[in-house]
Amino acid sequence: MVLEKGLFQRTELLFGSEKMDVIAKKKVIIFGIGGVGSWCAESLIRTGIRHLTLVDSDLVCITNINRQLHATTLTVGEVKTEALKNRLLEINPSAHIQTIQRIYEPATSDSFELDTYDYIIDAIDSLSNKIDLIRKATRTKAVFFSSMGASLKLDPTKIRVAEFWKVKGCPLGHIVRKKIRKGDLPAKEFLCVYSEELLENKGSGSSCGTDKCLCPKSKNAPGDPDLADHEWCSQKAVINGTVAHITAIYGFSLAGLVVQHIYNEA
Repeated sequence: MVLEKGLFQRTELLFGSEKMDVIAKKKVIIFGIGGVGSWCAESLIRTGIRHLTLVDSDLVCITNINRQLHATTLTVGEVKTEALKNRLLEINPSAHIQTIQRIYEPATSDSFELDTYDYIIDAIDSLSNKIDLIRKATRTKAVFFSSMGASLKLDPTKIRVAEFWKVKGCPLGHIVRKKIRKGDLPAKEFLCVYSEELLENKGSGSSCGTDKCLCPKSKNAPGDPDLADHEWCSQKAVINGTVAHITAIYGFSLAGLVVQHIYNEA
């Protein structure tokens, strides 16, 4: 505990000891720990969050290295949730980090027990699954935050935070709003991180530069055996260019929204 207190001494100067105790008790779940979610997780752990659940079905791919915190040449082929957990426990060995290697989708949504969390973070790429999570997360007691599209962007000064219905200039936000109007609407307001910037791909190439991801699979990695050879690259209709400073700012912004909410609590 002495070591852990020293870890957060600079944060405690800002928050005070009582707020640090509050932070340590909050439970957060992050859906999707890629370019956005991985940086969000790191920021939360470094700020003092001790109860964190990481949800992702994927393995680390070599194409993740340019923007995902836990992706290095040494972790290619590992289960993403486990690779990130190992990284976060090096920061705070006392943190309670649960990993779930599973796809969030309507069929699995009940298994995540969303009502048990204080904060739910959406960093999901899949459109249909993102919409389902928005509908269900906004019907819980948890505070919900969502990331809109972070690809095809370079300018960090154009990244914004707005309520879902007020997000402007983001193609993903537009599509999500259009589709969500065809069913159940969100049960409450929630903030999103987004950018109006939209560039074009100038290069070419698909997963790992081939028609199918060739990253080695780690046979001994923990996780769901049914997902041992699972990878998303070759299943995507379009792969857009993305860079680390943009995805990291998105992730840090989401973490900042969580921390600011805790700070402002009565």
